[in-house]
Amino acid sequence: MEWSLTHFWLILALALSLAELTSGVLLLLALGIASALTSVLAFIGLPFEWQLVGMGIFSGVLVPVAIRWIRPRFSPKGVAYGTTGTGVEHGRRYRTLIRDFDHASGIKVNGDFYRLRVESTGNTELPEGTQVLFKHFDGTTAVVETITHTEQ
Repeated sequence: MEWSLTHFWLILALALSLAELTSGVLLLLALGIASALTSVLAFIGLPFEWQLVGMGIFSGVLVPVAIRWIRPRFSPKGVAYGTTGTGVEHGRRYRTLIRDFDHASGIKVNGDFYRLRVESTGNTELPEGTQVLFKHFDGTTAVVETITHTEQ
């Protein structure tokens, strides 16, 4: 069997599509589909330069489509990736934690620990389990307010 550019593009498409299994971002899958479409250009006999142009055009169309419109459809409901610090946490209640290695007071927002500062007093140390209301971020410090009343 003689190897051709068609085989090259198909092997590249397979490798990129399989690599997508490790990322889950749909970028490599879009590139794999673009590579498979480019193999059609190689099969019909276009020169390699035009195959590269075709790969660029297919990638330029498929990558934004995959990331902008298809990927959000596969994300779990209620998960807003990359939103920590943009204000979506404003007004949410958290319980304070004490970090093991330095005994710093903080809260966990989306799984990440942030040191805290009480807005009204400037206090940075609160007992573990204190209920606080998140206000905003000041750099990497979570500015909070303690909740003084309990709702029944």
